[in-house]
Amino acid sequence: MSVRPHLVFLISCFLVLYLGLPSAAQPLKVYIATDMEGCSGVTCSEQVAAEEGKQLMAGDMNACIEGCFAAGATEVVVRDHHGSGQNVNPQVIDRRAKLIQGSTPGQRFKDVEGAAAMILLGYHAKALTPGGTLAHSYSSASIQGMWLNGREVGEIGVDAAIAAEHNVPVVMVSGDDKCCAEARSWLPGVVTCQTKQGTGPQSADLVPVEESRRLITQKTKEAVAKRNEIRPIKIDYPATIRWDYLPKGSLRTHNPSFKPFDNPRRVEKTGDSVEALLVGKSP
Repeated sequence: MSVRPHLVFLISCFLVLYLGLPSAAQPLKVYIATDMEGCSGVTCSEQVAAEEGKQLMAGDMNACIEGCFAAGATEVVVRDHHGSGQNVNPQVIDRRAKLIQGSTPGQRFKDVEGAAAMILLGYHAKALTPGGTLAHSYSSASIQGMWLNGREVGEIGVDAAIAAEHNVPVVMVSGDDKCCAEARSWLPGVVTCQTKQGTGPQSADLVPVEESRRLITQKTKEAVAKRNEIRPIKIDYPATIRWDYLPKGSLRTHNPSFKPFDNPRRVEKTGDSVEALLVGKSP
């Protein structure tokens, strides 16, 4: 016996309203901002600087893309956000996704408009986090610490604030256990995906790579399904970012021999946009 059309309609409405699945009339765009230090299998600077790190990053991207489409995404944008933003080979990235590489002056997240959710993939804890694998705040060579409106912050909090300026919630963060804890402290309800346990600035106890990627796909599906339950974070404006800069020639903050400076050079900026404060003219 065939199912009556009105019953099909009612079932479709249930799936859309209660399970978070998109309908044919509702496109679902997901934005994936990808760093490298928190990716599956990455533990040290040597990997990050080598082809190995790029391949590990690409594998995590594909695992996350798979989870997005499995959750009903109709459009996925992936931003290569490590260093110069030109790390992965475009030929190995899932062709269903749009890959953005290279510099995007004045924009932290190019083409984020219209996204229903953002994922911070392969991220790391803020600078000087005890036990954080490759922990730093944007520049391990020049920045000892950052504060947003008086609260110590790293890339997770600042990037979530920028996403909020575009009305996009961060729904998932992947990285080591310290990264995940930092994400939960900034983002109520966020889904976290632990790819490793940080044991030091250049070490970690790793989740096996294939298992980690299966977890990324699973957590991505969970997070995208929860997107309507997670709101963009709220930041008071005008916002103030403070940077503590290291002297030139200092060891990197994730060098095991690094010792914090008592009196770093301090720069503070206030404005109506966290994104403008971050990607505007350098102090």
